[in-house]
Amino acid sequence: MNHATGQTRHQDRVWSVAEHLDDVLAKIAPLDPIELQILEAQGCVLVEDITVPVSLPPFDNSSMDGYAVRAADVAGATEESPVALTVIGDVAAGSGELPEVGPGQAARIMTGAPLPPGAEAVVPVEWTDGGTGGGPAATMRAHSAAPEDAAGEVRVHRPAAAGAHIRARGSDVAEGEPALRAGTVLGPSQIGLLAAIGRGTVTVRPRPRVVVMSTGSELVQPGEALGPGQIHDSNSFQLTAAARAAGAIPYRVGAVADDAETLRSTLEDQLIRADLVVTSGGVSVGAYDVVKETLTALSATEADGSPLAGGTVEFRTLAMQPGKPQGFGLIGPDRTPLLALPGNPVSSYVSFELFVRPAIRALRGLPEVHRPTTAARCTESIASSPRGKRQFLRGSYDAEAGTVAPVGGAGSHLIKAMAHANALIVVPEETTEVAAGADVDIVLLG
Repeated sequence: MNHATGQTRHQDRVWSVAEHLDDVLAKIAPLDPIELQILEAQGCVLVEDITVPVSLPPFDNSSMDGYAVRAADVAGATEESPVALTVIGDVAAGSGELPEVGPGQAARIMTGAPLPPGAEAVVPVEWTDGGTGGGPAATMRAHSAAPEDAAGEVRVHRPAAAGAHIRARGSDVAEGEPALRAGTVLGPSQIGLLAAIGRGTVTVRPRPRVVVMSTGSELVQPGEALGPGQIHDSNSFQLTAAARAAGAIPYRVGAVADDAETLRSTLEDQLIRADLVVTSGGVSVGAYDVVKETLTALSATEADGSPLAGGTVEFRTLAMQPGKPQGFGLIGPDRTPLLALPGNPVSSYVSFELFVRPAIRALRGLPEVHRPTTAARCTESIASSPRGKRQFLRGSYDAEAGTVAPVGGAGSHLIKAMAHANALIVVPEETTEVAAGADVDIVLLG
């Protein structure tokens, strides 16, 4: 069977949404793990179990600014009969040499400072006179302004039981306990934990690099004036933002004109930084559908030394609305996945959610690649849905009420409605209308 015959066969076949997605995911493997500095690993998926090498906190320390004391010395303290203790020095955070607190003594201590030997509790400064000889203190005086407060005497107005206002060693996590499991997506809190236990680097699957380009000679960069027959390029911006939201590192390429050689050279230039390529436009049956023209002929370039040599991209008809024309294949020496989406803004965004987002999550090594779905009561009727096609309508979902309302019409160019939707209403292939009040399945976009 020659290539042209095979291509014709695929054009004649109508694929279901599930078949196309399964084929995409079957050809995509998670990216190989790499070691990264912890800040560079934000948003990446951990591929190793992390255990705690030292307990957190690594020593008993104070949770308050106050005075480290022996519990027995302050057991009878009241505001009417305060207990006077001798201040033997300061213990600041990071202190190495610690004074030993004996009977009748106290050490002034700062939050986070290690508990000195002999001390059993911390009395907050507000429970004392702060060493001033007056009433209850609101704060400590700065050491530079009143160095004498690190000595002298302090009056304690309230008792503190053993262990009061002390963070015990290992009270957060003990040495040898698991800190993070493989499969964890590293966010700010996880990176903070890694830093706290002394990890400077981790082994992760990197965020995939996704090159996004739109095609069309009519496309103009936002911010530039439109000429006759021109429109602003919204697809590349929308898809780049969607790729970033899916956890990728996106690279937006300016709109490519409807010229096969220009598109081919652009793809060749971009492959070096791509783990996935996403195009929009030029995949239907028109005379200027340059993506289809260029990529259909790739296998013929196998021996020409081109960076795209040996690639195969198939263009398919899917039983869905919007988004019927789709392309998918592997191009270049590394067999980089390429997803060719239709050019209408809603078609391209719906296609991204159904096919590209799962592909990005598969590259990241995440176990769950699909958006969450739920059932909701449709508050308005859907008068017409094409038999034999799965329709995806924009919807506004109210989670509290459990309802969804269609937003805008079914037209694949109605981008404003997409901006006001937080769900896709799914109408199955054999359903041609939905009555108001009927339950429908929805894909949650938020």
